[in-house]
Amino acid sequence: MHARVTRRAVLLGLIGGGIGAASWVYVEPSLASPVPPDAPLPPPAPPGSGSVAPWFTEPLPPPPPDPAAVKAKYATAVPHEWGTAVTGARTRLASAGRRLALTFDACGGPGGGSAVDTAILDLLERERIAATLFLNSRWIEANPALAVQLAANPLFELGNHGTRHLPLSVTGRSAYGIAGTRSAAEVVDEVWANHQRLQQITGAAPRWFRPGTAHCDEVATAIVRDLGEEVVGFTVNGDAGATLPAAKVQGALTAAAPGSIVIMHMNRPKGDTAKGLAAALPALRRAGTEFVTLSGAAGLA
Repeated sequence: MHARVTRRAVLLGLIGGGIGAASWVYVEPSLASPVPPDAPLPPPAPPGSGSVAPWFTEPLPPPPPDPAAVKAKYATAVPHEWGTAVTGARTRLASAGRRLALTFDACGGPGGGSAVDTAILDLLERERIAATLFLNSRWIEANPALAVQLAANPLFELGNHGTRHLPLSVTGRSAYGIAGTRSAAEVVDEVWANHQRLQQITGAAPRWFRPGTAHCDEVATAIVRDLGEEVVGFTVNGDAGATLPAAKVQGALTAAAPGSIVIMHMNRPKGDTAKGLAAALPALRRAGTEFVTLSGAAGLA
């Protein structure tokens, strides 16, 4: 069987070889119905149809968390752990290298809890040190313009430090004299209100959550995960709530093993955290320390 030579083939031959030296184009015969060259591509297969789309399509994003469903899911869950390093809490970097993750809590609340240690922020900016800043909702309310400014600074990543700065418990456990949340519903509320506030400020959902006092149970860490975040504890307590003198802050930082997550505080300007960090920097620089945000750390463990 011979293929029919079309007018389109002749024209293509004339264009390719010139009018005086036309070339013929052999068209392979086909039993299938011809498809016009400019025909539109077929639409992708509808979701759930079982058909495979003829080309690659981007996967749909996961649905947003449903706080009401999360409350119901864990309403009767019973915890068996309590502390700062329970199951589900991330306490170090997955890949150490020479990385160190500095994290600073801004706890908020009365008694100066919503103050700002500008010496810390100035030092981080001047020395170009990446850090993760855990902001509590009360601190954001007291410092709205600064929160927006910090969100826009590429050195910093903002984490969720809760709405009322409570230990995260489903049974009302306490830490340092601070009563925790008392149910799965209260855990969700503690996380979710500030989650939404931070998303409004940054334009993206926060990835990391640190409870007030850093204490939680393992049911709470599962709740946080279902809300789209991960609980972050710490490897090194760098300033004990901004109560340590500069020399001890310096010692804690210079002794920190690679891959550590260091917790410090940026809401107590009368503390010595900034001085201790400044004193530790020369030794950390000589050791080749790379300061990273939690999201820049290639995973947590």
